[in-house]
Amino acid sequence: MVEALAETGWALFPAEDAVSRWAHHARAAALDRIVTDAAHREAWLDCEGTWFVGVDTLLNDRDGALPDGPPLSGTAYEAARATYGALPLHAGQVSITYPGYPRPRAGESDAALRYRRDRDAAHVDGLHAQGPDRRRHLLERHAYILGLPLSHADRGASPLVVWEGSHHILRRSLTEALSGTAPEDWASVDLTDIYQAARREVFDRCTRVELPASPGMATLVHRLALHGVAPWSEGAEAEETGRMIAYFRPEFEDVTQDSWLTAP
Repeated sequence: MVEALAETGWALFPAEDAVSRWAHHARAAALDRIVTDAAHREAWLDCEGTWFVGVDTLLNDRDGALPDGPPLSGTAYEAARATYGALPLHAGQVSITYPGYPRPRAGESDAALRYRRDRDAAHVDGLHAQGPDRRRHLLERHAYILGLPLSHADRGASPLVVWEGSHHILRRSLTEALSGTAPEDWASVDLTDIYQAARREVFDRCTRVELPASPGMATLVHRLALHGVAPWSEGAEAEETGRMIAYFRPEFEDVTQDSWLTAP
């Protein structure tokens, strides 16, 4: 599986009992303390009610354990730790999509909505759009993306999407853009143009792969892989809770190193 991650940019792990137990507890915590919380709904329910973004809302510890719940474990998480080190986990994202996704996000232009609908809002995490001109800068240096489904849903219920092999193209382009700049200064480099050019190359050359998954399964996505969320297909069904996934994106801790570009 780790070899597949390095080659294709993604790996899908079969269901395991330990992961199922963690997902069951995380789902209950999300439904009891996050999704129904008025402040969270005000902050995170977007796209006209079809996406609960839920960044940093899961109350786990640095090892992924929730209060009174089992520790986060499983082949995917252990493989990530073996490859990238025992990086501390942030509060997990609880991402929930509902039938009708995507509707326009608050303040989103028509062009941005078309990109969300037609290109799955494909992006590389950590490259943030800033300022009125939406220029892209590297503000978060994730090591990997770990996705843990929390609900059952049809294959067409807004699955995660990855462009296979796209991390090779992004790595080459971003290495060129950041060459000559010390790693601790990478956030100052405007990556917009080279990032957009790399995305166009990815769309031309790479295969789009949908990765539907159920509780107990896990996905690992390479930090430089172009990925997004597919629209909710007509007729697709899910539990009343919607399609729920918890995501972890731990960051490399030493910004003086070039790990974000050079690690496996």
